[in-house]
Amino acid sequence: MPALSAQIAVGLELSLLLSGAWLLWRLILSPAARAERPAPLLGTWEISLTDFLLFLWCVIIGGLICQVGLTQLLKHANLSATQRLIFIGGGFQFGMLGGIAFFRLILQRRVLTPDAPVTLHPALSGLATFLVSLPVLTVVSAVWQFLLQLCGIPAEKQDLIAMFTDAKSPGLLAFMILLAIVIAPITEELLFRAGIFRYVRTRLPRWAALLIPSVLFGALHANLASFAPLVALGVVFSLAYARTGRIATTIVAHGLFNLNTIVLIFSGVTA
Repeated sequence: MPALSAQIAVGLELSLLLSGAWLLWRLILSPAARAERPAPLLGTWEISLTDFLLFLWCVIIGGLICQVGLTQLLKHANLSATQRLIFIGGGFQFGMLGGIAFFRLILQRRVLTPDAPVTLHPALSGLATFLVSLPVLTVVSAVWQFLLQLCGIPAEKQDLIAMFTDAKSPGLLAFMILLAIVIAPITEELLFRAGIFRYVRTRLPRWAALLIPSVLFGALHANLASFAPLVALGVVFSLAYARTGRIATTIVAHGLFNLNTIVLIFSGVTA
């Protein structure tokens, strides 16, 4: 990649990082923000443990059905191992989303509750959440990488990075970008934040309610180097969801985070 594109990307990333640091101080860490911290707008999810387990079952089974089905359909297709992995992974995401829709719209229509009143447009609150997450992840990532090196554990890059850089087909690349910035954010936020976090936040201590879905979210990506930063990202998203009461906030923030990562990959900053 041209050095100029990397320099531009680094400049933009620094601007985003500084903006995020300012927002983090202005909205969360400053004495004024701590004194005027509003009450969380996220309501309690009135659902039984049995129904919650049914929700998780629908999500997992939906993902597995689509994954197995696509595996069989693509069994004799002329695809590379990487292409096959991308399509099957995408199928799992679509299947999980289908499982969530099946549970929410068919099995448990009676437990659906409206979102909190809109105090800030989800696009704006999502952008603010994304910006705030950047300085947090920068610090956590630096500490995590130091600890891994201290323990002599190699920090291997995610397979996803290689998939993006090695993708030659424009159609395949467009499909991967769609998965990364639209499908995955919707699916994962509905599962980890609107599902798991919303259920446990009023049933477990606050620290456990924040950590459990975030650790599961980090583990889902199956990469040790990015595990702690993704856990931190999950905590930031959970806090934003509780504060705004709008799952659209974290969906937007998640999509922007993935889009930012893709831009860094193609600019040559992340390799």
